[in-house]
Amino acid sequence: MDLILQLWGGSFYLINKALFALSAKHRGEVQKRLKIAGWSMYLLGVPAWVILLISHQNWIAASIEAGGVPAMLLGLYNTYHNNKKPHKKFNLFVTVCTYSSLAFGLTYSLSVHGGITSISQVIEMGVMLGFLMGSYFMAKNSPKGWLFFMLMNISMAALMLLQDKPLLMAQQLLSLCFVIYGFNKARDN
Repeated sequence: MDLILQLWGGSFYLINKALFALSAKHRGEVQKRLKIAGWSMYLLGVPAWVILLISHQNWIAASIEAGGVPAMLLGLYNTYHNNKKPHKKFNLFVTVCTYSSLAFGLTYSLSVHGGITSISQVIEMGVMLGFLMGSYFMAKNSPKGWLFFMLMNISMAALMLLQDKPLLMAQQLLSLCFVIYGFNKARDN
């Protein structure tokens, strides 16, 4: 079951990063379709990631994966409307979800582990910051999102290495390549 979850979550996540990277070199309707597909692929991989992370007591990372879903939905909404029809209430909802997820995951992890007691918790904080801020900035069509995704990929690769998940570690490093490519293309444009 563990291998199936790794393949499921890792594949959809990698496809997401590839589509986002490809969208950075296009404009107009092609870019829009690639981004919509990218947001959708990530959403399809979330359940597998959450299950895997909870099974290893990675409460911080699991809560941000689940808590990042509203940011993904905001990204879909903004992309569909070409970032021209801001939805203030939805934006507020995503902001509240983002910060609530940060607070819940961190508080629960500290409670369960009795503080910051392991390197995996420190690494999870890098994942947390990179994922939530990266998703938030990407949903707002800001290139800063790529930089935060770099932090997230490096942190998650380290966490997967610590937890003997070489398939997901390799997937994170491949995703990092797509993120670097996307950042360079976004910066060039």
